[in-house]
Amino acid sequence: MQTSLTARSMTPATVWPARGRHASGSAEDALRRSLQQRKDSHAIDDFLELPEDGAALAERIFEARWRAGDDVTVRARLSVKPAAGDVPGQEWVLVAEAEAPWDAAWPSPTALFWPEEPDTAWEQDPGTRLALGEINPLPRDDKETRRLLRNAVRGGWHIHVVVHEAMTTDDRGRTPLARWLPPGLRHRVVEHHAAPQQLRGLNWALRDFGVQVPRGGAVVLPGVPAPEGYDAQDFSVRAVFLDGSEPADLVDAVTRFAALPRPLPDGAEDALTALREDWHLLTLEEELERQRALVVMYAEALEAMTKSRDLYREAAESAHEALSAYQESAGIAPVGPQPSGPPAVSPLQQLTRTFERFKVKRPAITAGDEKGATAQHVVSER
Repeated sequence: MQTSLTARSMTPATVWPARGRHASGSAEDALRRSLQQRKDSHAIDDFLELPEDGAALAERIFEARWRAGDDVTVRARLSVKPAAGDVPGQEWVLVAEAEAPWDAAWPSPTALFWPEEPDTAWEQDPGTRLALGEINPLPRDDKETRRLLRNAVRGGWHIHVVVHEAMTTDDRGRTPLARWLPPGLRHRVVEHHAAPQQLRGLNWALRDFGVQVPRGGAVVLPGVPAPEGYDAQDFSVRAVFLDGSEPADLVDAVTRFAALPRPLPDGAEDALTALREDWHLLTLEEELERQRALVVMYAEALEAMTKSRDLYREAAESAHEALSAYQESAGIAPVGPQPSGPPAVSPLQQLTRTFERFKVKRPAITAGDEKGATAQHVVSER
C-alpha cells in the first residue's frame, strides 16, 4: 500500500502540521477565548484573528506567535471552516514553523490554540472521527477494521499506533499512550486497541501495510505514503504491558518514527505557503523591515522601467540615423510626399521606345518590288 514520494514535497524539519475536527459549538469562540487566556498567561506573545472576506462558507484564520526552547520564535496559522458535506462540526488545519528544527519537547501548538476544557471536542480526526491522544477500540468486524485503518492513515496527518491487548485490562491498562509521549507528539498520535480475540483478523487487515502485530505487542503503521527509512521490524514492539507503567519501547518507536523524513500531508503545502507568504502578525521591527523591503523593491522596479525607456529611445534614434545614412549613400530622396503626375522615364527607356517607333514606320517590301529592284540593279551595272 506504499506509494511513491517523488511527487510530494518533504516536510521541513522546522514545520509542525496538524489537522482535526471540532465536533460541536462555535470553534471561533473557543479559539478566541483560549488564545486570549494564553496571551494573558504569557504562554504566547500575541495572536490575531483575520477579518472575514465575506464569502459564503469562508474559512476563519487565526495567527499566533510564541517562543519555545532557547528563545526560538514559532509562528503558527490555524484555519477553520465548516465540514464538507452534511457532516456536522468544523474542520481545522494548523501549521506551525519555528526558526530552528522542531523539538518534540516543545509545547504542542494545538494545545496553545485550543482550550483544555473537557467539553470542547476539538481532538478528532476529520475522516474517521477517532479521538487524538485517546484509546480507540477497533471494530469487531474484520472488514470494518480493514476499512477503518485504510481510511485512517490516508493523508499522512497523524501517527497511527495499533496495540493488541493480550488479555482483558483494567483501568490501569486504559492509560493512553499520549500520557507518556513528549508534548509535541501528544496531539499527533491516534491509538488503536484490538481485543484479545481480534489478533488474527487484525493481522489480516494489516497485510495491506506490510506489517504484523505480535501477540500482546504493538506496531507503528507506516502510513500512506510510507516515510523514507521505514522498516516494520524497527517500529514493532513485541510486548506492551498494559499495567499503568510507561511503555518505554513503544514510546521510543513512536518518537523515532516522528523523526523520520516524511512527505507533507495532503493539503499541508498550501497551508505552509499561506503561513510563509500571507503572514499578518508582525512585530514593529518586522513591519519596519517589511516597509524597507517594499521601498527597495519599488525603487528597483522604477529604475528598471527608466532603463527600459532609455534603451528604447536610443534604439529608435539609432534606427533613424541608420535609415538616413542609407538613403544618402544610395541617392534616394527622403521618404515623404511624392509629386503628382506620370512617373519619370529613364534615358534607356526613351531610346528603346524610339527604335520601336522606327520599326513600325519603315515601309514593307513586296515580292514584286523585290524583282524590279533586282533587274534595275543589273541594267545599271551594264
